[in-house]
Amino acid sequence: MPVTDDAGDAAGHGPVRADRRIAELDALRGFALCGIVFINIPQTLEMFGAEEELPGVLRWFVLGRFYPIFFLLFGIGFGIFLRSARRHARRPRVLLLRRFAALAAVGALLHLLQPGEVLLPFAVTGVLVLLPLSYLDGRAVLVNGVVLTAVGLLAGTGGYGLLPGLFALGFALAELDVPATLERRAGQLLALGAGAAAAGALAWWPIVLGPPGAAGTRLGLLLSLAMAACYLVLFLLALRTPAGPVLSRALSPMGRMALTNYVTAALLFVPIGRAMGLHGSAEWGLSALLGIGVLAVQAVFSVLWLRRFRYGPLEWAWRCVTYWRRLPVRGPA
Repeated sequence: MPVTDDAGDAAGHGPVRADRRIAELDALRGFALCGIVFINIPQTLEMFGAEEELPGVLRWFVLGRFYPIFFLLFGIGFGIFLRSARRHARRPRVLLLRRFAALAAVGALLHLLQPGEVLLPFAVTGVLVLLPLSYLDGRAVLVNGVVLTAVGLLAGTGGYGLLPGLFALGFALAELDVPATLERRAGQLLALGAGAAAAGALAWWPIVLGPPGAAGTRLGLLLSLAMAACYLVLFLLALRTPAGPVLSRALSPMGRMALTNYVTAALLFVPIGRAMGLHGSAEWGLSALLGIGVLAVQAVFSVLWLRRFRYGPLEWAWRCVTYWRRLPVRGPA
């Protein structure tokens, strides 16, 4: 999600250099943004009222498949931030609270344009879940994350039911230093992908047969989570192939500016979509073209912006609020 992988410098005066970021997470964040926009557009423009009204490709391969990755990345990002802040700041949780408060303010404003946006729920869940868990060690956080994720699946309350558990799991991964050692974890990634594929297959067959309401919702959540895990694994493994540098060049700048890109996507697709007559329509082809156009603009803008500035505009403002002072922004990252 729109998170960063940095915290303060040795004097607690600001974020560390951007060259210390974890490149795989930036690219993965950009990848998640690309999937999310194709659901946010029809959802915000009220192009469907139920999942069954979505085209099959969106319903089976996109809806609910990318937000779990975003949830996990958000927890990882704040875990990395807090780990560094503990070393460099006297009151690290004060920085964390400012970060949540700023995110809540942006989310509340965005909600006026895009009902159902995730930033405000992210901030609230961060305060209620991540802050208390920050007093536990990494293994205890991991156990809590597994339990909360299982509760979210069993509760069957929709995608947001997975939010606390995935936040906690991401936070635990950061505490256990997993993101910084991804290059040594190919075997673990393969095992995760195989397990997720098996779980997804087990959930898919009953869904096709049409289970009753509550069971169908729970199986749908399990399928979403399993497919999200498969996407995550496949993408991280793809970064290790000859196509990896191309994927990274295209998606890492978008991921580094994830907060800016998430917010500006709505600023673009809501007025343009209404002007195109998409509101309440079933023009799925036009909706997809709009999504592609938004992503193309953001991909180019992200590259050009980061050639001159260290952070995206909203990322820079977020840091200034976090550290409660004006931080330098000019100069390539």
